[in-house]
Amino acid sequence: MAESKARKALAKPVVNKVAVKPRKPESRLAMVRRARKINRELAELYPYAHPELDFENPFELLVATVLSAQTTDLRVNQTTPVLFAKYPTPEDMAAAVPEELEEIIRPTGFFRAKARSLLGLSAALRDRFGGEVPGRLEDLVTLPGVGRKTANVVLGNAFGVPGITVDTHFGRLARRFGWTAEEDPEKVEAAVAEIFPKSEWTMLSHRVVFHGRRVCHSRKPACGACPIAPLCPSYGEGETDPEKARKLLKYELGGQPGQRLRPPAGYPGQAAAPGAGGAAGPGAAAGDGQGEVA
Repeated sequence: MAESKARKALAKPVVNKVAVKPRKPESRLAMVRRARKINRELAELYPYAHPELDFENPFELLVATVLSAQTTDLRVNQTTPVLFAKYPTPEDMAAAVPEELEEIIRPTGFFRAKARSLLGLSAALRDRFGGEVPGRLEDLVTLPGVGRKTANVVLGNAFGVPGITVDTHFGRLARRFGWTAEEDPEKVEAAVAEIFPKSEWTMLSHRVVFHGRRVCHSRKPACGACPIAPLCPSYGEGETDPEKARKLLKYELGGQPGQRLRPPAGYPGQAAAPGAGGAAGPGAAAGDGQGEVA
């Protein structure tokens, strides 16, 4: 596989000579063209972009996504092996003793609320959907603890149904990139959906989230190490010195393990270390996941 721009950036510092000055008003057409070019650049940067939750079937992805609210995907991945070994099906989980379920998922935080959601959604899958995760958004959002964001994660990655997943990273970058000024996730989703073809929605979500976790951080983005800086109207919000910016890179770009214990083929970084809900490790931040607390 051809070496990605992101990997090349590690071998040779990116020196961004981007003038920090007010930009001229941008037309809608110019913004759309720039947005689509950003997507193409991100596709070259992260040809290995993928869901960062370990899962083997739609039920496991649904449960893991619910657990990922207000914690890291790594912490979820360190917790779910024991969880799925004990409760491999919706029927098994629906019959779980609440206190035992809570104890297993305790490391993910908000464990009582999450346990209620898991018990409720498992019972609903058993009673209303024949023990199968439905492949329609309108059905998924009727499940306890499942909102539109979680539903789009499951649809896009377990069923191949295009969807835009607006987590904290996606929303932040959509605003920094000038795609929208909206704060509400559903309004962000609607605005971005008008910019990109439907066939791009799922992978666009992965690429933007990858970039937000690794480079374009909330508090101190690594602007000086960002290969798409020339396309970003928010360049300069973070560290612009290339060497200082490189030290801010996280996960595989920063030489640290990724979030998955079992990363997919083609992932250039290291697998995360197992550990039942242990510390999230370098580069991970609370709230890194994509789920929703009911």
